Amino acid sequence: MKKVLGSKKAIALFVVPGLILYVGIVFVPVIWSFGYSLFSGTPGLDWRFTGLKNYQKLFLDSRFKTALIVNLKYILYTMLGQVVLGLGLALIFRFGLKRFKNTFRTIAFFPVILPTVAVGQLFAKIYEIQPHYGLLNSLLSNIGLQNLVQPWIGQQSTALPALSVMDIWVSMGFYAVIFYGGLLDISDDVMEAAKIDGCGFWKMFRTIIFPLLRPVTITCLVFSFAGTVKMFESATALTGGGPGNATTSLSMYMYNVAFSYGNVGYGSAIAIVIFLICVIGTRIIRVLDRE
Repeated sequence: MKKVLGSKKAIALFVVPGLILYVGIVFVPVIWSFGYSLFSGTPGLDWRFTGLKNYQKLFLDSRFKTALIVNLKYILYTMLGQVVLGLGLALIFRFGLKRFKNTFRTIAFFPVILPTVAVGQLFAKIYEIQPHYGLLNSLLSNIGLQNLVQPWIGQQSTALPALSVMDIWVSMGFYAVIFYGGLLDISDDVMEAAKIDGCGFWKMFRTIIFPLLRPVTITCLVFSFAGTVKMFESATALTGGGPGNATTSLSMYMYNVAFSYGNVGYGSAIAIVIFLICVIGTRIIRVLDRE
């Protein structure tokens, strides 16, 4: 084994194929998109070089600004919900359940594998207000909270939080499994020693468990951030970007501009902005890991 790992040719044999694949799948499309962003129109149809005018246009585009704000709000709501509730579920799996742990972990993870369209239809029925109350509005009505009955995905004030709740429900089981793996790596001897010293659960979590879970937490934050930046499938399935532009993300706006309006150049500029947000946000999370 040492002889193989000490050979540059052997290392190249293992690394180069993956590197070529990575460059072809990640870097080439990014460079290609940046090249497209310097043009206006659609290739083959009124395709003109405009330089950086597409990027200048972004600062004057009110729909782009609205989509950016929607994306940032969605990232904040959904990322915190997925990671925090995922950690909570993992703590329950590790310390709260004595029996049927595997069954409950399977149930919690099940939404992760459901098709996005199916989940969107499910939650559309849950949030329904016409022609009949959905599950949520029926529950509110039956417990005497009729004043809270409302079209959850039919009004701008609640559509985005309702979408975030759906995506948190779908993904929190995934993060729970990751956190649960991290909790299993924490030695029982460490926690037993803390109990002998008089640590309650909250103090043990704050001073021992959470600091030891920091690398896992950073990983979960990166995964969640990268997923929420792309916000597209779930919003399309549940709200279609509406009502109005209340749940229209940057990815959805980019798709509409490039393929519905036929302006591939401007759509590519929006795609580059999404890429930069993902890179910068991930970098900030990584910097927090070193503090």
